[in-house]
Amino acid sequence: MKKYRFSALFACAAVFASLLLAVPASASGAEGFSVDARHALLMDAEHDEVLYEQDADARAYPASITKVMTALLVLEAVDRGELSLDQVITASSTYDADLTPDGSTQNIQPGEQLTVHQLLQCLLIASANEAANILAETVAGDLESFVALMNQRAAELGCTGTHFANAHGLHNDNHYTTAHDIYRFVRAAMEYDAFREIVSTADCYIDATNLSEQRHFFNTNGLLSSLRYSGYVYSGAIGVKTGNTDEAGLCLAAAAERDGVYLISVVLGAQRTPGATGSEGFNQFSESIRLLDYGFDNFTRRAILDPLLPLEEVTVTLSKEAESVMVRPADTVERTLPSDLDLSLIQQDITLYADTVEAPVEEGQVLGKVTLSYNGADYGTVDLVATNSVSRDPLLYRLHQLDEFFSHAWAKILVAVVLVLIALVILRFTLFSRRRRYGAARYSGRGAHYSGRRRFPGRRR
Repeated sequence: MKKYRFSALFACAAVFASLLLAVPASASGAEGFSVDARHALLMDAEHDEVLYEQDADARAYPASITKVMTALLVLEAVDRGELSLDQVITASSTYDADLTPDGSTQNIQPGEQLTVHQLLQCLLIASANEAANILAETVAGDLESFVALMNQRAAELGCTGTHFANAHGLHNDNHYTTAHDIYRFVRAAMEYDAFREIVSTADCYIDATNLSEQRHFFNTNGLLSSLRYSGYVYSGAIGVKTGNTDEAGLCLAAAAERDGVYLISVVLGAQRTPGATGSEGFNQFSESIRLLDYGFDNFTRRAILDPLLPLEEVTVTLSKEAESVMVRPADTVERTLPSDLDLSLIQQDITLYADTVEAPVEEGQVLGKVTLSYNGADYGTVDLVATNSVSRDPLLYRLHQLDEFFSHAWAKILVAVVLVLIALVILRFTLFSRRRRYGAARYSGRGAHYSGRRRFPGRRR
């Protein structure tokens, strides 16, 4: 199955892993802007950056936005070859065990046969609760096992405030998540072609089955079509999913693309305007529109660090070629920032690993780092590297080695010991030489003291 892969994101991920940090609303130019809902989040989904957040990590009930996670697990099973989109599924007699009669439905009957793709359409476009359970049983064998898979997958995606209790989102006190966590599994699901195609469909026809006439239903997302709710159609909307229970309020996770910018918004706990009638007053739609407009109208992708601009100078020793070398950022740094933000206000905190560096220095050698921040928000850290190479002078290096050698206490002790030994050897040699001369002198005196003529017995003159 083909999936959307955002090459820009993954190409940058290895280089800018430390840059992919959430920017608090106070640092993103969001002063004065607010959303009429309990929780809200706006993300640059291409680069995984926060543009606006409002109580986005607090626990909330997701209602039928839950079905996005259900669909994600189904599509991942298809990706692994465990299912296929055109595989026919027969609804079991137990699929409706935890459903309520007032929930959203497409009246699928036990024994009715639909394909996986058709069940996903019922799940995501019409928000049919029974479709969630049928798909859950298909993937995991039973609902309990599927819910365990949901919680496991949520943890793998980095969801730290989520616990699922069912596959459809009907209220359960132990079924909760956060706006940030919803963004994480919505973004993962949006990588799949089949998911994007379904959640961006305004209305849907499903051919007659063995137990039903042809079905025709409309998307519950008013940003996509006026067939169900009029007055909310949004230019560039590509999904995603609504949710609505008394406890959760009016909820919407929305996605939109415009001029190459890809945004995902989450609005939870909105309320309908009192006294509104018809299609008026559905604030999950109107507030999502305001939030998306805020992102498209006020943010742009901007370079905040130039890799060609030297930032600091480092002293170089052991070289006659140069006394210092300049350092520059290793990479270009870009962020999605308020269009009117003065980039000169972004603070550059430079740290050099040493005040001096010994030659040789290679071009691109890491000599420090620079941390970027603004108004309390950390925009990340980038290595500082040498702008050019500096060679080492051989004579200076040898003198430095000698100096280094004699700087050690043990070396000084060793030299002292050697000098003492040499002195002892010289002293012993000197004393030995004197003794030899003295002994030779004594021997010479004993043999020369008699100077008279030797007489031989019996010889006469």
